[in-house]
This record gives sequence, C-alpha cells and structure tokens, in this order.
Amino acid sequence: MPDIFVGLGSNLGDRQEHLRRAVLAVRDSVAITRVSSVWLTEPIGLREQPFFYNAAVRGRSDLDPRALLDALLSVERSLGRRRGKEDVPMGPRTIDLDLLLYDDLEIDEPGLVLPHPRMAQRRFVLAPLAEIGADVRIRRDRTVAEALAEAPDAGTVERLHLEGWPPPLR
Repeated sequence: MPDIFVGLGSNLGDRQEHLRRAVLAVRDSVAITRVSSVWLTEPIGLREQPFFYNAAVRGRSDLDPRALLDALLSVERSLGRRRGKEDVPMGPRTIDLDLLLYDDLEIDEPGLVLPHPRMAQRRFVLAPLAEIGADVRIRRDRTVAEALAEAPDAGTVERLHLEGWPPPLR
C-alpha cells in the first residue's frame, strides 16, 4: 500500500475537536500510522480571521489517489465543510483536508495535483509534516525538512501541546 500524507486545518469553532473528528473519520480510508502535533498558525491571504490549528497524518491506503481525495472531501462534508462559490480562498473553515503526498507520485489533473502544489511554500503545512516525515522527498528534489528550512516566514507557526491529542488510532 502507498505511503500517504494528509494535511488538516481548522480555524472556526472548536478547532481541536474538528481536527480530532477528522482524524477519526479519515481512519475509514487510511490506516494511520502517525499523527503530528497540532500547530497554531497565522492565516495567510485573508488576514482578518482566527488563527488555524494545523496537523498532518501519515498512513497507508489501498484507495487510488482520486478515490482517496473523494473520501477526504466526503469527510469534510460530513464535518460541515461546504465548498462552492461562497467559499473564500484561504478563508475561514471548520475543517480542511488536503492530500499532500501519495508515495512519490506526481499527478497534474483537473482537481488533483500531487504533490500538493503549494505545500513547499507553506510553513503551516511543512511544520506538522516534518514531524512525521522529515526525510520524505517532495518531487524527488528535496526532503520535507529541506523545504521547511527554505520556506518563507509567514508569521506564527507554533507547536501546541494539547491535552487529549492525538486521538487514538484504533
């Protein structure tokens, strides 16, 4: 089964609970092997919104990339995320799930780009990802740890120590 990484984010309501519920729901499609800490991160783009809680999970799945992405979007919907014309890019959300890496596949199709196209410039993605996969290669040219060291500073990216985190994997 392929090694996959999923990024999680929330900045509305009970952020930790949204992340916890997302991890538990993702277990239906992914055999999760590691969960990062939760990171408090400053929003980019639209600045007038609450700070995000971000995390990442690593696991294995027998779903192909498109089916896995569909499963992640289904989890978002089940947790109250509504995508559409009213969705503000980089705006507030109860939950956001991004398929970041799927083994070393490189895919560029409508609605599915792997590795995630902007992750190498986003400290809020790379910091939790480095915790659970620092030596994993992004597009074969550098590791997650190397990308994190080179990523632009985009404000607060701070590891939190939250009681009850991470949720049980089984």
